Amino acid sequence: MVPITRVQTGLRIERNTLKVLKALAEYLDMPVGELVEGIALHAFEGKTPFSPETQAKIEQLKAVYGLTLTAAHAHKLEEKQ
Repeated sequence: MVPITRVQTGLRIERNTLKVLKALAEYLDMPVGELVEGIALHAFEGKTPFSPETQAKIEQLKAVYGLTLTAAHAHKLEEKQ
């Protein structure tokens, strides 16, 4: 184990994306913050954070929660006013 210091932060995120993250965190039995932290650390190294089995579960959760956004949308999102 590596000792770290975590901080509380406010994070705005698209609604269905958050629903999928929360459901995935529940499925993996971990807090959402630790899930996001792991995703970020993998992304920083250009590595995929999920096994093929977990990726299949993510696809199921995306369908359940209506998440249709993809990486191609990442820098093109605009909030409704």
